[in-house]
Amino acid sequence: MIDVIAAAATSVGRVRRVNEDAVLARYPFFLVADGMGGHSAGDVASAIIVEEFALIGQQASMTANDVLDILTRSDDRIRAAGGGGSTVAGVATVEHGGAAYWLVFNLGDSRVYLRDSGRLAQVTVDHSVVQELIDSGELDVAAARTHPQRHVITRAVGAPERPNPDFWLIPAKAGDRAVMCSDGLTTEVDEDDIARLAVDIETPQELADLLVSTAVESGGHDNVSVVVVDIRETQNSHLSADQSVVTDDDESSAEHTVPRLAVYDRER
Repeated sequence: MIDVIAAAATSVGRVRRVNEDAVLARYPFFLVADGMGGHSAGDVASAIIVEEFALIGQQASMTANDVLDILTRSDDRIRAAGGGGSTVAGVATVEHGGAAYWLVFNLGDSRVYLRDSGRLAQVTVDHSVVQELIDSGELDVAAARTHPQRHVITRAVGAPERPNPDFWLIPAKAGDRAVMCSDGLTTEVDEDDIARLAVDIETPQELADLLVSTAVESGGHDNVSVVVVDIRETQNSHLSADQSVVTDDDESSAEHTVPRLAVYDRER
């Protein structure tokens, strides 16, 4: 049993005329999709992704292969619709070997953070030009916020290459929280502030609403979307955070990477 409570919030922001983001907060999938390509392209692409994930019922045995199949079907539909594309970042709450896990996945620069024991950690790694420059040592994180190519992503659903998401399978327990967001949040709000709110705010809906409103008040240059999901009860609440592992459901299905786990602590 995995008992969760989830909430979502989204805003067009102060500059854009159309909200190209789409969100899903329904067991077992919780995700944010950030569409690209302008009206009648980006908003259609993100909506297609949410529709495909929403078609899946309440299954407890989802795998990375299942997620890849959904993303591939979404990719086919987006191509048939005539273009556009979308990032996607999300989690599925799944059972594996009789225990509860987060199945984390992403394509693009939307992100997933996990909160555990008063700390917030970024699990996903951006698929973007600036992230590659950071990884190579050519750019620091502070400079990345204003880099002219900060919005250029290297993977997406609907991109020329077929979907190639990253996956992580991480033990879950009561009290854990996942926060998913489009880059409309992370480009406007400092990660220390995101962490402080994610740790201190009690309810998922209050947190989602506050993060979105903070991003809009800070500039709102892009659409901004947030999904928050809290685990209230699991059958394996004794598991500790240091038992996190990378999924190995099928090594041919996706590139498996080590979580970034950039940790932001309540005590900092």
